[in-house]
Amino acid sequence: QVQLVESGGGLVQAGGSLRLSCAASGLIAGINSMGWYRQAPGKQRELVATISSGGDINYQDSVKGRFTISRDNAKNTVYLQMNSLKPEDTANYYCNAARYGSNFWGKGTLVTVSS
Repeated sequence: QVQLVESGGGLVQAGGSLRLSCAASGLIAGINSMGWYRQAPGKQRELVATISSGGDINYQDSVKGRFTISRDNAKNTVYLQMNSLKPEDTANYYCNAARYGSNFWGKGTLVTVSS
């Protein structure tokens, strides 16, 4: 099993910034990609950004140029720097790790952007 613990959510005004962190523990060997997903009230969970063990990065179009995902393999931690936040970015943000075809999820951290 892989355990994921997110931190860094909170309330911020539109145009502000937040940095989310996700620390992985447990069976971390073999983790391929890690990433962030989000789910707003009444909506489906959607991909925000992913980063592979080799450094390949993928972003949802709506966050390109505003969000940056990074990974510290030595600390088994993935980060999401979020700048120029918009009210539509309000959601629960979930950390994900993919390992040998299995997906693991954190409990989520709430990001609220006020207008």
